[in-house]
Amino acid sequence: MTAPVHGLDALRVPEELSARVPAEQRGSGRDDVRLLVSQGLAVSHRAFRELPGLLRAGDVLVVNTSPTLAAAVSGRIGAEAVVVHFSTYGDDGRWAVEVRAPDGRGSTRPRAGGPVGGVVRLPGGARLVLEEPLVAGGSRLWWASVSSVTVGVPELLSRYGRPIRYGYTERDQPLAAYQTVFARPSPDGAGSAEMPSAARPFTAGMVAELVSRGVQFAPVTLHTGVASAEAHEPPYPERFAVPAATAWLVNAARAAGGRVVAVGTTAVRALESAVGADGVVGAAAGWTDLVVTPGRGVRVVEGLLTGLHEPRASHLLMLEAVAGREALERAYAQALRGRYLWHEFGDVHLLLPEALPGTH
Repeated sequence: MTAPVHGLDALRVPEELSARVPAEQRGSGRDDVRLLVSQGLAVSHRAFRELPGLLRAGDVLVVNTSPTLAAAVSGRIGAEAVVVHFSTYGDDGRWAVEVRAPDGRGSTRPRAGGPVGGVVRLPGGARLVLEEPLVAGGSRLWWASVSSVTVGVPELLSRYGRPIRYGYTERDQPLAAYQTVFARPSPDGAGSAEMPSAARPFTAGMVAELVSRGVQFAPVTLHTGVASAEAHEPPYPERFAVPAATAWLVNAARAAGGRVVAVGTTAVRALESAVGADGVVGAAAGWTDLVVTPGRGVRVVEGLLTGLHEPRASHLLMLEAVAGREALERAYAQALRGRYLWHEFGDVHLLLPEALPGTH
């Protein structure tokens, strides 16, 4: 399930191709990024601002509305300084968390989890108690209870948290840099530990232009947990919701010949969790443990806009399910040759099912 796509595991992304700051600090705006386009087996090099010309009236863009949380909070276990990543809010009121060790770069280096019953002292007098590994035999993510006499976890994160970031970025950024134009507050304070970053280049002006051209937007919600930058694990179960209106819009568009293009792997996971074996999407909400692989395939998503993933990342299996192995290998070879930028502040990749005139 977690094996790399053949031919990509040998590729190496040079450190200088990591996007170290947001696009608007490198250029003129969020949409000032490059767009690698795979249409069938053809690969072309565009600017993200050209996206409207690559879509057509009747297409549906499925977007994730989950807001990004300030999910990294400094704390202490005894005399040891740690950083807690708040990953996922559970139905029983506990949080899945990851405890990492400060190193002065980003959101710190990995640290062995536990022990059971370990207490993390957090700002504002809050206490976090590690209770059990999220996955039996695992050590990275733990279920933990949080107690505070003054604030709940959403308020704790709002007051004392900062966005999770990794060492390839240059410095901390404000939370606003990690919110997409589609993000909407969740009534229970839930959100994503890490930004659904494929949607980051969209601006209000781009959305308006796409709508004026007849492209429709269908919202879903999937609250992403903490990804392991080191282990490239498949995603753990995550909370999601596909509204009835979105299900209707997607089904109607497909019946009329429109293409369903997911904005981000999170949107794929949410939508494919709500589709039946017959390809019909229904309203759905709860937890999904779906991992999209070439063996499972996709039943409703025909295209995908996504960031550039590390060659051994498990997300590449989803991309292979959408576009096929050969298309993916060609695209990533071109991305490296063209010196595209990786990670959440980097360039983006559009995968569509067929080549259009003018591509090469």
